Amino acid sequence: MSVWIAVIATGLGCYALKLGGLVTPQRILEDPRVGRFTELVPVALLTALIAVQALADGRTIEFDAARMAGLGAAVGALLLRAPFLVVLAVAAGAAAGLRLLGL
Repeated sequence: MSVWIAVIATGLGCYALKLGGLVTPQRILEDPRVGRFTELVPVALLTALIAVQALADGRTIEFDAARMAGLGAAVGALLLRAPFLVVLAVAAGAAAGLRLLGL
């Protein structure tokens, strides 16, 4: 039962957040500080997500060579302006290849 309460509460929270964006007055959205904030927050959140996925294993931080190699391969593919699916395939291939070799 508590799982459903969490699911419903999360859904309501997401709806309220979306509604808050829709009812925010235009004068607030035109503020340069708000514009700068909305430009930087997605970058910060994506960076945090990448760091957690690359370095965390459960509740601990671990340095995994295969994950780091996959992340490095993804960065290299991004620098070469590869399409997103190619970036994913290169990263997965690098990580899988190192795991296959036992690293």
